[in-house]
Amino acid sequence: MDRHLALELATTIRHDGHGGVADDLATVQGLADWLRAQSDLLDPSLGTGDFAADEAARAEVVAVRAAVRSLFARAVSPEPPSPADADRLLSTEDALRALNAAAARQSVTPQLDWPVGADPRKSLRSGEPDPVVRLTAALARAAIDFLTGPQRELLRACTAPRCVRYFVKGHGRQEYCKPSCSNRARVARHYQRAKPTAQKPTA
Repeated sequence: MDRHLALELATTIRHDGHGGVADDLATVQGLADWLRAQSDLLDPSLGTGDFAADEAARAEVVAVRAAVRSLFARAVSPEPPSPADADRLLSTEDALRALNAAAARQSVTPQLDWPVGADPRKSLRSGEPDPVVRLTAALARAAIDFLTGPQRELLRACTAPRCVRYFVKGHGRQEYCKPSCSNRARVARHYQRAKPTAQKPTA
């Protein structure tokens, strides 16, 4: 299954397995761990020990995430958004402004590389020295690419009980983000059908 950096960022808000919501970026260490897990989707210097995550970096990444999740909520409309932050989403205008501003902080130049015996590859080069600027700009560009690409039409908010994830629909009949959510939804439907209806008192 293809991974999308914008979706990986959005799903750092997730069900904690105990009926609540977990935030993988709640701490600086959480950001560092997440960056290492995304090293294949990011410039290597941003997903390894070369990047020193700190509270300022965490706050800027979380701000980009807030914009991304707000625009994801618009993308899945008229279906309901993830319940994790449905009551505190940015307006579309504010989300667009934040995302475009983050992307604009870094100027990049496309470069073509064509190794012998391999397919040509495109990379983006920049002289931006600040790794936090490079990181937030990369996340914003990834979100712009996602929201202007074909996967936007397949974006869904999982409706399984307690789930708060967004996911890209992989096939026509997919309703939930993963099999465990499908099972949980099926159990919930069975419980609702089996629950006895309340009897009205007789006069």
